[in-house]
Amino acid sequence: MIQDFALPDLGEGLPEAELVQWMVNEGDTVTLNQTIAEVETAKAVVELPSPYAGTVKTLHAAAGDVVAVGSVLISYDVEGADAADSGLAPQAGEPAAAAAPDASAPAADAPAESPAEPEEKAQPNLVGYGAAPRGAARPQRRSRSVGSRPAASDTAVLEAAPHDALHGVSAVVEQPVERPRSTPPVRMLAKQLGVDLALVEATGDAGLIMRGDVEAYARRVGAAPVSGASNGGAPASSVMDVDVLEASRPQTPGERTTRTPIRGVRKLTAEAMVRSAFTAPHVTTFVTVDITGTTELIASLKSDRGLQDHKIGIMAVAAKAVCLALARHPGLNSRWDDAAGEIVEHHYVNLGIAAATGRGLVVPNIRDAQELTLVELADAIRGLAETARAGKTAPAQMMGGTFSITNVGVFGVDAGTPIINPGEAGILALGAVRRQPWEHRGEIALRDVMTLALSFDHRLVDGEQGSKFLVDVADILREPGRAMLLR
Repeated sequence: MIQDFALPDLGEGLPEAELVQWMVNEGDTVTLNQTIAEVETAKAVVELPSPYAGTVKTLHAAAGDVVAVGSVLISYDVEGADAADSGLAPQAGEPAAAAAPDASAPAADAPAESPAEPEEKAQPNLVGYGAAPRGAARPQRRSRSVGSRPAASDTAVLEAAPHDALHGVSAVVEQPVERPRSTPPVRMLAKQLGVDLALVEATGDAGLIMRGDVEAYARRVGAAPVSGASNGGAPASSVMDVDVLEASRPQTPGERTTRTPIRGVRKLTAEAMVRSAFTAPHVTTFVTVDITGTTELIASLKSDRGLQDHKIGIMAVAAKAVCLALARHPGLNSRWDDAAGEIVEHHYVNLGIAAATGRGLVVPNIRDAQELTLVELADAIRGLAETARAGKTAPAQMMGGTFSITNVGVFGVDAGTPIINPGEAGILALGAVRRQPWEHRGEIALRDVMTLALSFDHRLVDGEQGSKFLVDVADILREPGRAMLLR
């Protein structure tokens, strides 16, 4: 019988999501919990597992479409009794899907289990349902012909051939292969350029295909942008993010403008920044500080064999300094509760780390950062950054922050006036580290100098409090040993 699956509430209170790509086609046989699609909300890219085992009958949307929560996304032909009896569908009254897939859920490209394993009475593993019961069938690897996924020894020969000729290589034998690892923007770029990711050599960590890998391959084989049909025969959309559009969208000769729909992270960021700017009265204060003591500390830690696996940089030291300073100036670690008419002071630090990604700015936070050592903070920051760049930041990681840090110095900028993340009292911007003449112990010497900029909500923080907090952070960066005196 036919079973429809509607787009669930992804646990963020958002009314819609954009379909990034289908992982299945009409007519495919899918197993319970197999990843069927990737959808992008205003906060994250989320994989949707299949709530049924059966045959895909109809795909009701194409890549790039914006689908409302509750709208039918896909229809299945499910054999046997109705879904309620077979245990393949959520029961009435069950809660809507939560924020992100459970970490223990089986991956879409996990090795297939033995066909003898039972599937009956298995419960669906929709977003947030948790792992499938032990013994439930796991998703199968996607299959391609041997010809379309060549052996390593044949890759060089295929890359030397014209790109169109690659589509003519085929074989009868089907073998399971792992889906190439890449991020949604990279997959969209590959689709626009007509590049098969299976032929692209990955240079990223753990075999991740990067944007540059796709562009390099396209240049080698002379690939050109294509406008073919997406899964299910619907036209493929070129809407993704600004970077991908600028790199891959075919331009009409003489075209003077490009229009990009305001969606996803860009839309959420814009709404949050407008709300913050016109709700919280911003004040920004600056201080320029000699941080040679911190750069020397970082250099000494990098030379420590026991710490070589930990990338301790200026962000980690600044994060530690912020946590210590917030303990002395709790006004910067509070929020304005307009509805209750109260100022809520936090006795913990959920430290937001602003990360620029291809999808826009995201600010995931480190929970209870005040409890972490310098090494633990460095590891946490690195993990957040890698997850954000891969477009896999969970919505829950971007909620509940109490204070944020942004590093504009990585772009060569000395200072700026950062906008406060809504619901927080302040944000600290780190400028570029400059080697320049500076007064040191009564003489002029070349020193490492940085400008810090603190924006704070003047409803919560007076100028005196903000200035003293900033000076405390600067003092720690000037002399990291001073942290031993704080509590």
